[in-house]
Amino acid sequence: MTENEKRVGLDALHQCLHRVLPAVSLRSQSLPNTPQLRLWLLDELFPEQALEPEVVNRIMEEPPYWSFCWASGQVLAEYLIAHPQWVKGHCVVDVGPGSGVVAIAAAMAGARKVIACDLDADALTATRVNALENDVEVTLSQDLDSALAEADLVTAADILYDRENLPLLARFQAAGRVLLADSRVPDLNPQGYRLLGQWQSCTWPDLGESSEYNGVRLFASEPE
Repeated sequence: MTENEKRVGLDALHQCLHRVLPAVSLRSQSLPNTPQLRLWLLDELFPEQALEPEVVNRIMEEPPYWSFCWASGQVLAEYLIAHPQWVKGHCVVDVGPGSGVVAIAAAMAGARKVIACDLDADALTATRVNALENDVEVTLSQDLDSALAEADLVTAADILYDRENLPLLARFQAAGRVLLADSRVPDLNPQGYRLLGQWQSCTWPDLGESSEYNGVRLFASEPE
């Protein structure tokens, strides 16, 4: 992707965003705990702006997940950068990349190849634009089966806001090693996964969400 293609991507993202939030723009910004990583996200003043009811309804109907960096994504990205042995020299498949933060962190930490897999074309555009912003290469895919066939490590952050995604956890295990970060399911105890630890984080820009979503647990699954 050239700089011109990056501009085209950003224009497309702004058009998508403005269908939901007409007065809001994206801004390139660093993350609190990984300042070496920059993402195009909603302007941080967004949470202070009062939203009309019809705007709130549009957000609920067509949420621009990719315009925020969610708590679990931040924690998992920080973990990969601090523990590059998980990804170095391997093919990493990041499922549900959103802004692309985990995929980009994997590339920065030395992954041989990174595949970001999502059905949402806008999320893939955001991931591509943000990868260029950080001068790393990320391959985009909408075919989960093909992506998992290449995986040495599967990563996923905050994909369990929809409980229908729970069966994916077993599917990931068939591909090999898995790192899963979650802040949405307090009683999560997935079979075959072990808890690596718990961290405190928040969505960026900070949405002022309930503190119950600030606790991020990181799980790992590895073949015996």
